[in-house]
Amino acid sequence: MSDERYAAKLKGKKGIRRIINAAGYSKNGLCSAYRHESAFRQLVWLNGVLVVLVFVLDFGPATRMILMFASFLSLIVELFNTAIEAAVDHTSTSEHELAKRAKDAGSAAQAVALVLLALLWFMALWREYGLNLF
Repeated sequence: MSDERYAAKLKGKKGIRRIINAAGYSKNGLCSAYRHESAFRQLVWLNGVLVVLVFVLDFGPATRMILMFASFLSLIVELFNTAIEAAVDHTSTSEHELAKRAKDAGSAAQAVALVLLALLWFMALWREYGLNLF
């Protein structure tokens, strides 16, 4: 089957079939990222621990929502970073300035998301428990 016919076959789905297919693609993406990307696995485990702590520690509902958002955001950014790296590597594995910039930008986005996660946790702990690390 040609690439165009395959794409048309996938894009031609409507209604509930499209939603079911999209859920399957999402599951495949999550499983693939977990299986092939150690950074994603590490973030899943880190955020798993943080999500448990969100409910174990005595945070208010707004603080819990913000910390949960930050955890999921770091996972989302890592999935985008993984997608960028896979697309760039599929195009070419040779050294190229644009490929480097794309990969570096994805990495920088993840670093910013992790700084946000750390800052929000620090602020939440400081606010609720008066932890002063300085």
